[in-house]
Amino acid sequence: MRYTVESDIGQRRSVNEDRATVISRSNEAIHLAIVADGMGGHNAGDVASTMTVEGFQKKFSEVSITAFETAESRQDWLFETTVELNKIVYKYSLENENCKGMGTTLIAAIIVGNEASICHVGDSRAYHVDADTIELITRDHSYVNVLIDSGEISEEEAATHPKKNYILKSLGTEETIEPDFYKYHFQEDEFLLICSDGLSNKLDKQELHKLVTSPQSIDTKGKQLVQLANDRGGEDNISVILAQPLTYGGEEVADR
Repeated sequence: MRYTVESDIGQRRSVNEDRATVISRSNEAIHLAIVADGMGGHNAGDVASTMTVEGFQKKFSEVSITAFETAESRQDWLFETTVELNKIVYKYSLENENCKGMGTTLIAAIIVGNEASICHVGDSRAYHVDADTIELITRDHSYVNVLIDSGEISEEEAATHPKKNYILKSLGTEETIEPDFYKYHFQEDEFLLICSDGLSNKLDKQELHKLVTSPQSIDTKGKQLVQLANDRGGEDNISVILAQPLTYGGEEVADR
């Protein structure tokens, strides 16, 4: 799998509360891609996102490889890990005054061959990109999406709504959590784009599509996405994972 990871503090923040990483197992045949966008007072958002990403990394590295044999077992592992880490982060926030109310969004994707199993909490996003289209795979857990569903506002109005960044679900802010799950199959030359809202709030889908499908290296594309978000103001931290699952005749080709 080809991939690139970028996480930038942006232009206005004093701390980068985003965390983004990709780790691999089994001779790089199984990959875990994570973006977590932390939030909370006293800059505790970076504590929540760090605890979440490091917790996922540790559990991914230690669990038996059989946990990733099927799409069902991969979803089960993602669910169990998310529930456990939610309890850990929530308990830590209660026991540490400076971390009270902290939490984080989460996109955690296990990629095996050309199939991605995606766990989602909050308003970080996962997109599918091919030569012709870009499709939002996840659905934000946000106040404006509730208004869209009820018919009170349109998607165009949601883009400029004063509460567009108000999220209804995050990891670590409640004792229990119910993440959403998605499964996606990728064809040759298609991309999985995972990002925090520091990117998706600054570039529309057409702009994302144009950059991701441009004739540049995948590393250059990741840097250009971050740079454009910064050029537009960079008020938030910006994190991007751009991945291209490689399959030829049903077999993955190791590229990195």
